[in-house]
Amino acid sequence: MLHSPRLTQLALTIALAIGAPLASAAEPAKASPAKTAAVPATEVTAKAPLPLEELRTFAEVMDRIKAAYVEPVDDKTLLENAIKGMLSNLDPHSAYLGPEDFQELQESTSGEFGGLGIEVGQEDGNIKVVSPIDDTPASRAGVQAGDLIVKINGAPTRGQTMTEAVDKMRGKVGEKITLTLVRDGGSPFDVTLARAVIQVKSVKSQLLESGYGYIRITQFQVKTGDEVGKALAKLRKDNGKKLRGVILDLRNNPGGVLQSAVEVADHFLTKGLIVYTKGRIANSELRFSADPADASEGVPLVVLINGGSASASEIVAGALQDQKRAVLMGTDSFGKGSVQTVLPLANDRALKLTTALYYTPNGRSIQAQGIVPDIEVRPAKLTADANDNDTFKEADLQGHLGNGNGGADRPTGSTKRQERPQDSDYQLSQALSLLKGLNITKGD
Repeated sequence: MLHSPRLTQLALTIALAIGAPLASAAEPAKASPAKTAAVPATEVTAKAPLPLEELRTFAEVMDRIKAAYVEPVDDKTLLENAIKGMLSNLDPHSAYLGPEDFQELQESTSGEFGGLGIEVGQEDGNIKVVSPIDDTPASRAGVQAGDLIVKINGAPTRGQTMTEAVDKMRGKVGEKITLTLVRDGGSPFDVTLARAVIQVKSVKSQLLESGYGYIRITQFQVKTGDEVGKALAKLRKDNGKKLRGVILDLRNNPGGVLQSAVEVADHFLTKGLIVYTKGRIANSELRFSADPADASEGVPLVVLINGGSASASEIVAGALQDQKRAVLMGTDSFGKGSVQTVLPLANDRALKLTTALYYTPNGRSIQAQGIVPDIEVRPAKLTADANDNDTFKEADLQGHLGNGNGGADRPTGSTKRQERPQDSDYQLSQALSLLKGLNITKGD
């Protein structure tokens, strides 16, 4: 889908930052600087004379700091801080990215990084393995879910934040790292692993029950569009026939790459506008329309959103809502309607600059307002009725009559089933109920 050369180039240059400030995940430009910059800097600044008075003040302030500050400060630090200040006072999503921040941004949007392949959490102050990722150094070395990581390269993890521990486990591909693990309360033992390229999928899917598929997108990475297409195909295959409905879960999805948001929306649309952008410079005036192909086969669709659904998530939700393709359910979204362009600089640094606002097909800007769902469903806790399975039924009575129309008896306890995601997620259960209702009214 969306194979035009122009769109491919845009995937390299235009991106959406994550909704939360200081946690951006825009796609860094991979082309030459001439292609990534929307227009040459000289075209923007040549028309205005240099503010000489302000520049003199800047130089004077810098000299005063160097001469009088309580501790010595080098020129590089002062200048970098000045650049950061310039960007931070524009809006919450424009930023100057140093080498580490730029590298983190690239890893976040590509879904690839140098690491061990361990999903970790924190429990009682300990770093705990939630799950090793298949076919990674961790899984091949026998690391198991539930293992406690008590040391990383000999340094205790107790007292470290999960972020600090993860940063130590990530790094240059090929370098070795030693983890000290405790399993099931036993004695500590060491496992030495070599970092490898880890690929993290942003899409998870499963059949909630026969005919009804569930797709969860955690973040819009470069490959998310392809992953959603594969997820739809797998759901159809697992179901054995055409699906009766799909739930697309965008809750707590902070956004990501604009191109991927367009591709995901296009999997469910066959025509019409998906999103358009408007900014000061010519190259920021963009329009994205749907391809006639329909990976979803037009099945009923419910999209779940909440206050953590931002940026690229809102593009998808807004397009599907305006095109009457889906019913939006949940709570109001975050309200980030701006587009950031990542411009690589020298020395592995980059500039993440807000260059445009985006608009839904009906011309809505959701900046600082968010998207209102069609059906508001607030989170609630689902609890099973303890007496439900204790109810005495006709089929439990000795000598009861059989059903003359055929079929097996259904005594107490015969309908017990394994725990499913919708059994503990109220919003998800409501979305599934809506899909079933839509199918009933259609007569399917």
